[in-house]
Amino acid sequence: MANGTGLDRNGCFVREGSLDRVSARFAPVVAQLSARLTGRFGPDRLHSSYLFGSIPRGTAVPGVSDLDALVALRDEPTDADHAAARAIEEELNAAYRQIDGAGLLLFGVDRLLSELERYDLAWFVACLCTPLSGPDLAARLPRYRPTSLLARETNGDLFRGLPGLREKAAAATTEAERTRLTRGVARRLVRTGFTLVMPRWGGWTSDLAQSAEVFGRYYPAHAEQMRAAARAARAPAAYPQLLDELLAGLAPWLADEYLAVHGAKAPRP
Repeated sequence: MANGTGLDRNGCFVREGSLDRVSARFAPVVAQLSARLTGRFGPDRLHSSYLFGSIPRGTAVPGVSDLDALVALRDEPTDADHAAARAIEEELNAAYRQIDGAGLLLFGVDRLLSELERYDLAWFVACLCTPLSGPDLAARLPRYRPTSLLARETNGDLFRGLPGLREKAAAATTEAERTRLTRGVARRLVRTGFTLVMPRWGGWTSDLAQSAEVFGRYYPAHAEQMRAAARAARAPAAYPQLLDELLAGLAPWLADEYLAVHGAKAPRP
């Protein structure tokens, strides 16, 4: 595993992100997020919260980057919990121009620590999430390496998602809808392409441009398509026709190749 990055000397993931890397422009947003989570859920419901994405990595761009957070509740989230999370998203997005949207993921602690999620959501919390408040669940999870099992359980379900993505693309009629969908599809394909080759490369990166380049080393025939997806993930409006091209070409090939190399992700209830 000497070729890759993001690992320690034992070949285990180094947790990415830190509150120390949150820039001054985004610090008030993060502080408000923490306060609003505590105020809405309280200690009886809120176990812990985490940041992920570009803000805790220190690479966020004002006016472009999202605020992404994961919230671990003591019990499974209810409809009221999800409604409260949506309200917080809307409040933060309206109050802070430096973020291009806020997104909160809600899960119960038991699910995050379950055997079924050991190599998906649990890995995500332990390796890609930065603790914001409460006891860190990573202390109750194993160390992780870039294995085929991890690749399968994180992104081995693209084949299941393709029909729904095609339906959304057909239903998207406005430029804004297609732009949002292009961004989401492009991000998913780049990350899936990277985890396809992650065990061979022997490392980890969340950088989409680097992910596309690493993928291209192993699949040069599809390298330019993946680079285009990485570019569209950052500036989707600049590539209005790319969504259909990705869903017709790169996505189905990638889904088939992923199944052949790593197998299918275990179905969720």
